[in-house]
Amino acid sequence: MDINLLKKIGFSDKSAKVYLVLLALGPSSVRKLSENLDMNRGQVYEVLKDLQEKEVVRFFKEETKQLFVADDPDSLKKMVDKKQQELKIINKNVDRVIPELQALYNSGGHRPVAKYFKGENIKDILEDVLLVCETFEDKMYRVYSAEGVREHLYEDFPSFSDARIAKNIAVKVIAMGKGGELRGLDERKWLNQDSETPTYIFIYPGKTAYISFDAKGNLVGVIIENQGISETQKMIFDQVWKTL
Repeated sequence: MDINLLKKIGFSDKSAKVYLVLLALGPSSVRKLSENLDMNRGQVYEVLKDLQEKEVVRFFKEETKQLFVADDPDSLKKMVDKKQQELKIINKNVDRVIPELQALYNSGGHRPVAKYFKGENIKDILEDVLLVCETFEDKMYRVYSAEGVREHLYEDFPSFSDARIAKNIAVKVIAMGKGGELRGLDERKWLNQDSETPTYIFIYPGKTAYISFDAKGNLVGVIIENQGISETQKMIFDQVWKTL
């Protein structure tokens, strides 16, 4: 039998092995169990104490011998129920201390938070741009639109521009390379500079997102949530915009 299930409900490797052997042998002495396991008597005895505490093994005396026997396997359900109750208590305690821990976290200053995406999950970056921008009075974001990436970025969200316009979100685009078109509520300038490693960059309130290709040619992306980084990239973008 695979002991992984037993381990998930609280057994160790040794206790699972002793328990299974005890189930198969029936009432057994420490000596008998030791002979059937790669464990000395002291180790077996310590494991049996643990199994008694778990209430899945009990002992009795027969003449001068102390014998151990496994309880009905239904007793495992009691272990699971007990573990569930313990987890409920832990969950309540965690809920209670989270505000205190959050206060400590916030007192440590602003930390960049990075979230990674790949494949079809790249769509989540586009959705985040719209979700964040629509909550601000100045509904606008900035983009470095890289040729190559642009052709694949919107494949899983072809209605992105329509959704952006419907939410009244504007965008300024610096297009690197040829291509691209105006769709509404957008301005576009071109930076005719080829790159062997094109990266599509979104700059939006409190966040920046970077999308490029991995070594296998698949789209990968990262959102960095940090006000300072976002503001710096916004400042650089606006300076470049003025020169084009």
